[in-house]
Amino acid sequence: MDVLSDLKNSLSATIDRLPTMANGKWIQRALETILRLSETEIDRLDWKILSASIEDMERAFETFHPYRHIRKVAVFGSARISETTPEYQLAQDFAQLIAQQGFMTITGGGGGIMAAANAGAGAENSFGLNIELPFEQGANKYISGDPKSIAFKYFFTRKLFFLRESDAVVLFPGGFGTQDEALETLTLCQTGRYGPVPLVLVDRPGGTYWRDWDSYLRKNLAATGLISATDFELYTITDDVRLAAELIRNFYRVYHSSRYVGDRFAIRLKVPICDRDLELLNREFGDLVASGEIVQTTALAEELDEVTADLPRLVFKFDRRDFGRLYQLLGKINCMGGDDCLDTHPESK
Repeated sequence: MDVLSDLKNSLSATIDRLPTMANGKWIQRALETILRLSETEIDRLDWKILSASIEDMERAFETFHPYRHIRKVAVFGSARISETTPEYQLAQDFAQLIAQQGFMTITGGGGGIMAAANAGAGAENSFGLNIELPFEQGANKYISGDPKSIAFKYFFTRKLFFLRESDAVVLFPGGFGTQDEALETLTLCQTGRYGPVPLVLVDRPGGTYWRDWDSYLRKNLAATGLISATDFELYTITDDVRLAAELIRNFYRVYHSSRYVGDRFAIRLKVPICDRDLELLNREFGDLVASGEIVQTTALAEELDEVTADLPRLVFKFDRRDFGRLYQLLGKINCMGGDDCLDTHPESK
């Protein structure tokens, strides 16, 4: 009974404070959802899934929160790749490069490519999002015991935080899990449910893993109209880890972030662009605009309480049809703005 009394008192105190809490509206919605479910006939297993997934998210929210303003790169690849392979060394070298640029690395916390990336980044710049499996998935020695190593019960909550927290995704060769991560990320980028972020597929020099995969997509999906030609703008294939790191850094050269405000798409910039460049964007990318044109402005009224309120914006009514073309637009924007854009670390959100 003491536990129930404590819960009752805590709930009562929280409800009393809701009007003054910064996120009171969303806390209220979460509590109302659980209360509604408590009045339904869902099964015991349903409650176990709900409670365990909330506990997964609780651990992850608390772990990532102190690092929320640091850009991070998710690195995927096989747990079965040994330390003697070129792929392992490439993953380690890549993570070391992006750590030097100020990015943090997120891996699955296991062996193979994951261990290589955690080793290259160092524990201080690493997260490990582990999950219990009957084989393969013990925490690697580079992240084991670190407070930034999180144990998830469910794959879906683990995947949520991989993408929620990452500002770039890099994939090395791997098995079903890597393919799943590659295609899910692509699907979310293609439909605008994730990103825009750079997606880079890295192979060993002379390797054909990702080229063969790309050929399959072109032959069996693009050629038959199942995907668009511009969908290939969503990712880059390379065997050069320095190029991979530079692609990620340059993605945030002028572009900072973006969001929808009603029916308008607001692209936040690190620096403003000149009128001539704005005219160029409207000429070359007018097909992305549902009505009106691309305009440069200060923060919209709905954004004034955000930490990015001081950044200039490009705002337009995006038709949300071709996200590959949107990536082309961002690539063009990142070629603008002068030579001093990278003086501010791109990893700072």
